[in-house]
Amino acid sequence: MAVDWELVAFLVLSALEVGGSILVVTSRRLVRAAFWLAMTLVTIGGIYLLFRSEFLFLIQILVYAGAVPVLFVFGLMLTRRKIMDEPGTEGGP
Repeated sequence: MAVDWELVAFLVLSALEVGGSILVVTSRRLVRAAFWLAMTLVTIGGIYLLFRSEFLFLIQILVYAGAVPVLFVFGLMLTRRKIMDEPGTEGGP
């Protein structure tokens, strides 16, 4: 009985992607949500690599997984007083 390793890799990456996307939405701390977003975007890139789309994999990793979470955290650092605080603890809504 031969094991199809591409199918196994696809199922593992898909499970990580779905789990990461759920954690992005349910995470209460924004920095952790940015981390889970980066992990989700990397797993999408891995799925592109399994589909033999090397260019899309490269663009996904460089542009989306590299730049979007960094831009998100940079925006948080410029707008929030304390990054790791829960939303609404500084007296505002």
